[in-house]
Amino acid sequence: MSATAEKVSVTVEALKEQIRRLQAAPRKYLAALRTGVEAFDELLPGGGLPLGQVVELWGEAASGRTSLALRAMASAHREGRLCAYVDGPGELYPPAAMAAGVDPARLLIVRPKTAEQLAWSAVQLVRSGAFACVVLDLTRGPKGASGVRLSPAEGKRLMDAAVRGGSLLLLLTAPEAPGDGMMRLRTEARDDEGLSVEVVRSRQGGIGARTLVPWKALYPELEGGETPWGAELPPAEDVTVPELPRERPPSEGHRGILWQRPGRDAPMPSLRASLDAGSALH
Repeated sequence: MSATAEKVSVTVEALKEQIRRLQAAPRKYLAALRTGVEAFDELLPGGGLPLGQVVELWGEAASGRTSLALRAMASAHREGRLCAYVDGPGELYPPAAMAAGVDPARLLIVRPKTAEQLAWSAVQLVRSGAFACVVLDLTRGPKGASGVRLSPAEGKRLMDAAVRGGSLLLLLTAPEAPGDGMMRLRTEARDDEGLSVEVVRSRQGGIGARTLVPWKALYPELEGGETPWGAELPPAEDVTVPELPRERPPSEGHRGILWQRPGRDAPMPSLRASLDAGSALH
Protein backbone atom coordinates (compact mmCIF):
# COMPACT_ATOMS: atom_id res chain seq x y z
CA MET A 1 0.00 0.00 0.00
CA SER A 2 1.38 3.42 -0.98
CA ALA A 3 1.87 6.19 1.56
CA THR A 4 -1.01 8.19 0.04
CA ALA A 5 -3.43 5.24 0.16
CA GLU A 6 -2.41 4.50 3.74
CA LYS A 7 -3.01 8.13 4.72
CA VAL A 8 -6.48 8.07 3.12
CA SER A 9 -7.32 4.83 4.94
CA VAL A 10 -6.30 6.31 8.28
CA THR A 11 -8.37 9.43 7.61
CA VAL A 12 -11.45 7.37 6.68
CA GLU A 13 -11.16 5.28 9.83
CA ALA A 14 -10.82 8.42 11.93
CA LEU A 15 -13.97 9.86 10.35
CA LYS A 16 -15.86 6.61 10.96
CA GLU A 17 -14.86 6.73 14.62
CA GLN A 18 -16.08 10.31 14.93
CA ILE A 19 -19.42 9.36 13.35
CA ARG A 20 -19.79 6.44 15.77
CA ARG A 21 -19.17 8.73 18.74
CA LEU A 22 -21.72 11.28 17.48
CA GLN A 23 -24.34 8.58 16.92
CA ALA A 24 -23.78 7.19 20.42
CA ALA A 25 -23.97 10.58 22.11
CA PRO A 26 -27.30 11.56 23.70
CA ARG A 27 -29.32 13.79 21.40
CA LYS A 28 -32.41 15.89 21.91
CA TYR A 29 -34.71 15.78 18.89
CA LEU A 30 -37.74 18.04 18.97
CA ALA A 31 -40.59 16.44 17.01
CA ALA A 32 -43.45 18.29 18.70
CA LEU A 33 -43.91 21.40 20.80
CA ARG A 34 -45.56 20.72 24.13
CA THR A 35 -47.18 23.92 25.31
CA GLY A 36 -47.08 22.92 28.97
CA VAL A 37 -50.88 23.21 29.08
CA GLU A 38 -51.53 19.57 29.94
CA ALA A 39 -55.17 19.31 28.83
CA PHE A 40 -54.34 20.84 25.45
CA ASP A 41 -51.21 18.75 24.81
CA GLU A 42 -53.05 15.51 25.66
CA LEU A 43 -55.72 16.36 23.07
CA LEU A 44 -53.15 16.29 20.24
CA PRO A 45 -52.33 12.91 18.62
CA GLY A 46 -48.56 13.27 19.17
CA GLY A 47 -48.79 14.82 22.62
CA GLY A 48 -47.91 18.25 21.24
CA LEU A 49 -48.01 20.53 18.21
CA PRO A 50 -46.13 18.74 15.39
CA LEU A 51 -43.13 20.33 13.67
CA GLY A 52 -43.11 20.29 9.88
CA GLN A 53 -46.89 20.79 9.71
CA VAL A 54 -49.52 23.53 9.54
CA VAL A 55 -51.92 23.66 12.49
CA GLU A 56 -54.90 26.02 12.43
CA LEU A 57 -56.38 27.61 15.56
CA TRP A 58 -59.85 28.67 14.42
CA GLY A 59 -62.29 30.64 16.52
CA GLU A 60 -63.98 33.88 17.49
CA ALA A 61 -62.14 36.88 18.88
CA ALA A 62 -60.98 36.36 22.49
CA SER A 63 -61.38 32.59 22.12
CA GLY A 64 -57.83 31.75 23.24
CA ARG A 65 -56.15 31.40 19.83
CA THR A 66 -53.34 33.84 20.58
CA SER A 67 -52.85 32.52 24.12
CA LEU A 68 -52.22 28.99 22.81
CA ALA A 69 -49.86 30.34 20.14
CA LEU A 70 -47.87 32.24 22.79
CA ARG A 71 -47.57 29.05 24.87
CA ALA A 72 -46.24 27.20 21.82
CA MET A 73 -43.62 29.88 21.19
CA ALA A 74 -42.65 29.90 24.87
CA SER A 75 -42.12 26.13 24.62
CA ALA A 76 -39.81 26.59 21.63
CA HIS A 77 -37.87 29.28 23.51
CA ARG A 78 -37.39 26.96 26.48
CA GLU A 79 -35.72 24.55 24.02
CA GLY A 80 -33.39 27.33 22.84
CA ARG A 81 -35.16 27.76 19.48
CA LEU A 82 -36.24 30.87 17.56
CA CYS A 83 -39.82 31.88 16.66
CA ALA A 84 -41.47 34.40 14.33
CA TYR A 85 -44.87 36.09 14.45
CA VAL A 86 -46.47 37.48 11.28
CA ASP A 87 -48.87 39.96 12.85
CA GLY A 88 -51.70 40.69 10.42
CA PRO A 89 -53.82 42.82 12.80
CA GLY A 90 -50.70 44.50 14.26
CA GLU A 91 -51.98 43.87 17.78
CA LEU A 92 -49.44 41.51 19.38
CA TYR A 93 -48.76 43.01 22.81
CA PRO A 94 -45.14 42.25 23.87
CA PRO A 95 -45.72 42.47 27.67
CA ALA A 96 -48.51 39.88 27.41
CA ALA A 97 -46.25 37.66 25.30
CA MET A 98 -43.47 37.92 27.88
CA ALA A 99 -45.93 37.08 30.66
CA ALA A 100 -46.72 33.86 28.77
CA GLY A 101 -43.03 32.90 28.76
CA VAL A 102 -42.00 34.27 25.34
CA ASP A 103 -38.38 35.41 25.13
CA PRO A 104 -38.28 38.70 23.14
CA ALA A 105 -34.61 38.11 22.24
CA ARG A 106 -35.66 34.98 20.32
CA LEU A 107 -38.80 36.38 18.67
CA LEU A 108 -39.03 38.13 15.29
CA ILE A 109 -42.22 40.15 14.76
CA VAL A 110 -43.15 40.91 11.15
CA ARG A 111 -45.96 43.35 10.33
CA PRO A 112 -46.58 43.46 6.55
CA LYS A 113 -48.25 46.56 5.14
CA THR A 114 -50.81 44.68 3.01
CA ALA A 115 -52.85 41.51 3.37
CA GLU A 116 -51.23 40.14 0.20
CA GLN A 117 -47.84 40.14 1.93
CA LEU A 118 -48.97 38.05 4.93
CA ALA A 119 -48.75 34.59 3.33
CA TRP A 120 -45.61 35.50 1.36
CA SER A 121 -43.81 36.61 4.54
CA ALA A 122 -44.81 33.43 6.38
CA VAL A 123 -43.59 31.23 3.50
CA GLN A 124 -40.13 32.85 3.57
CA LEU A 125 -39.83 32.49 7.34
CA VAL A 126 -41.03 28.88 7.48
CA ARG A 127 -39.02 27.74 4.47
CA SER A 128 -35.81 29.25 5.91
CA GLY A 129 -35.63 26.52 8.55
CA ALA A 130 -34.40 29.05 11.12
CA PHE A 131 -37.59 29.15 13.20
CA ALA A 132 -39.05 26.25 15.17
CA CYS A 133 -42.46 27.96 15.28
CA VAL A 134 -43.97 30.60 13.00
CA VAL A 135 -47.37 32.13 13.80
CA LEU A 136 -49.43 33.65 10.98
CA ASP A 137 -52.26 35.78 12.39
CA LEU A 138 -54.99 36.06 9.75
CA THR A 139 -57.79 37.10 12.09
CA ARG A 140 -57.66 40.61 10.63
CA GLY A 141 -55.67 42.34 7.91
CA PRO A 142 -53.25 45.27 8.23
CA LYS A 143 -55.97 47.76 7.27
CA GLY A 144 -58.62 46.36 9.59
CA ALA A 145 -60.29 43.94 7.17
CA SER A 146 -61.72 41.03 9.15
CA GLY A 147 -60.78 37.46 8.34
CA VAL A 148 -58.01 37.33 5.72
CA ARG A 149 -58.71 34.24 3.60
CA LEU A 150 -55.86 32.33 1.97
CA SER A 151 -56.11 31.20 -1.63
CA PRO A 152 -55.65 27.45 -2.35
CA ALA A 153 -52.27 28.23 -3.93
CA GLU A 154 -51.13 30.14 -0.82
CA GLY A 155 -52.26 27.31 1.43
CA LYS A 156 -50.31 24.80 -0.68
CA ARG A 157 -47.16 26.94 -0.55
CA LEU A 158 -47.42 27.26 3.22
CA MET A 159 -47.78 23.51 3.73
CA ASP A 160 -44.87 22.78 1.37
CA ALA A 161 -42.73 25.34 3.21
CA ALA A 162 -43.53 23.79 6.62
CA VAL A 163 -42.49 20.34 5.40
CA ARG A 164 -39.35 21.67 3.75
CA GLY A 165 -38.25 23.87 6.66
CA GLY A 166 -39.27 21.45 9.41
CA SER A 167 -41.05 24.24 11.29
CA LEU A 168 -44.44 24.38 12.96
CA LEU A 169 -46.72 26.93 11.29
CA LEU A 170 -49.65 28.07 13.42
CA LEU A 171 -52.51 29.75 11.53
CA LEU A 172 -54.79 31.97 13.61
CA THR A 173 -58.03 32.29 11.68
CA ALA A 174 -61.51 33.80 12.06
CA PRO A 175 -64.79 31.82 11.73
CA GLU A 176 -65.67 33.50 8.44
CA ALA A 177 -62.26 32.76 6.88
CA PRO A 178 -60.95 29.29 7.80
CA GLY A 179 -57.52 28.33 6.51
CA ASP A 180 -56.18 25.07 5.13
CA GLY A 181 -54.05 23.55 7.87
CA MET A 182 -53.31 19.85 8.15
CA MET A 183 -55.00 20.03 11.56
CA ARG A 184 -57.79 22.43 12.52
CA LEU A 185 -58.59 23.11 16.17
CA ARG A 186 -61.71 25.10 17.02
CA THR A 187 -61.33 27.31 20.09
CA GLU A 188 -64.21 28.70 22.13
CA ALA A 189 -64.24 30.69 25.37
CA ARG A 190 -66.60 29.25 28.01
CA ASP A 191 -67.15 32.25 30.30
CA ASP A 192 -65.74 31.42 33.73
CA GLU A 193 -65.07 27.73 32.93
CA GLY A 194 -62.13 27.96 30.56
CA LEU A 195 -61.17 27.40 26.93
CA SER A 196 -62.88 24.66 24.89
CA VAL A 197 -60.70 23.13 22.16
CA GLU A 198 -62.10 20.65 19.60
CA VAL A 199 -60.32 18.76 16.81
CA VAL A 200 -62.46 19.40 13.71
CA ARG A 201 -59.90 18.38 11.09
CA SER A 202 -56.89 16.04 11.32
CA ARG A 203 -55.03 13.63 9.07
CA GLN A 204 -53.92 11.73 12.16
CA GLY A 205 -57.41 10.98 13.46
CA GLY A 206 -59.04 12.12 16.67
CA ILE A 207 -61.70 14.22 14.92
CA GLY A 208 -64.40 15.25 17.37
CA ALA A 209 -62.14 14.99 20.40
CA ARG A 210 -62.61 17.91 22.76
CA THR A 211 -61.06 19.23 25.96
CA LEU A 212 -61.67 22.08 28.37
CA VAL A 213 -58.59 24.06 29.39
CA PRO A 214 -59.14 25.93 32.68
CA TRP A 215 -58.26 29.62 32.51
CA LYS A 216 -55.82 29.07 35.38
CA ALA A 217 -53.77 26.70 33.15
CA LEU A 218 -53.35 29.43 30.52
CA TYR A 219 -53.00 32.33 32.94
CA PRO A 220 -51.34 31.10 36.17
CA GLU A 221 -51.37 34.66 37.56
CA LEU A 222 -55.18 34.63 37.87
CA GLU A 223 -56.68 34.36 41.33
CA GLY A 224 -59.28 31.71 42.06
CA GLY A 225 -62.49 32.32 40.08
CA GLU A 226 -61.01 35.13 37.98
CA THR A 227 -61.21 35.19 34.18
CA PRO A 228 -58.87 36.85 31.63
CA TRP A 229 -61.44 39.55 30.95
CA GLY A 230 -60.93 41.29 34.28
CA ALA A 231 -58.36 43.84 33.17
CA GLU A 232 -57.93 46.09 30.16
CA LEU A 233 -54.54 46.09 28.41
CA PRO A 234 -53.09 49.40 27.18
CA PRO A 235 -52.91 49.73 23.39
CA ALA A 236 -49.79 48.38 21.68
CA GLU A 237 -47.39 50.85 20.12
CA ASP A 238 -46.78 50.81 16.36
CA VAL A 239 -43.51 49.22 15.30
CA THR A 240 -41.94 49.85 11.90
CA VAL A 241 -40.53 46.61 10.45
CA PRO A 242 -38.37 46.66 7.30
CA GLU A 243 -39.73 44.73 4.34
CA LEU A 244 -37.91 41.53 3.44
CA PRO A 245 -36.28 41.47 -0.01
CA ARG A 246 -37.67 38.95 -2.47
CA GLU A 247 -34.79 36.64 -3.27
CA ARG A 248 -34.70 33.60 -5.55
CA PRO A 249 -34.20 30.44 -3.43
CA PRO A 250 -30.87 28.64 -4.04
CA SER A 251 -31.00 25.79 -6.55
CA GLU A 252 -28.83 23.44 -4.49
CA GLY A 253 -31.66 22.81 -2.02
CA HIS A 254 -32.60 24.09 1.42
CA ARG A 255 -29.94 24.21 4.12
CA GLY A 256 -31.47 26.81 6.47
CA ILE A 257 -30.11 30.15 7.61
CA LEU A 258 -26.40 30.06 8.48
CA TRP A 259 -26.46 26.28 7.86
CA GLN A 260 -28.24 25.74 11.17
CA ARG A 261 -31.07 23.44 12.22
CA PRO A 262 -34.64 24.79 12.52
CA GLY A 263 -34.78 27.23 15.42
CA ARG A 264 -31.01 27.38 15.86
CA ASP A 265 -29.49 28.19 19.25
CA ALA A 266 -28.63 31.82 18.57
CA PRO A 267 -30.02 35.18 19.70
CA MET A 268 -32.01 37.31 17.30
CA PRO A 269 -30.15 40.28 15.73
CA SER A 270 -30.82 43.61 17.38
CA LEU A 271 -33.73 45.75 16.23
CA ARG A 272 -31.27 48.55 15.40
CA ALA A 273 -29.33 46.26 13.06
CA SER A 274 -32.56 45.12 11.39
CA LEU A 275 -33.68 48.72 10.84
CA ASP A 276 -30.26 49.69 9.43
CA ALA A 277 -30.40 46.71 7.07
CA GLY A 278 -33.89 47.73 5.96
CA SER A 279 -32.74 51.29 5.28
CA ALA A 280 -29.85 50.03 3.15
CA LEU A 281 -32.27 48.13 0.94
CA HIS A 282 -34.14 51.28 0.07
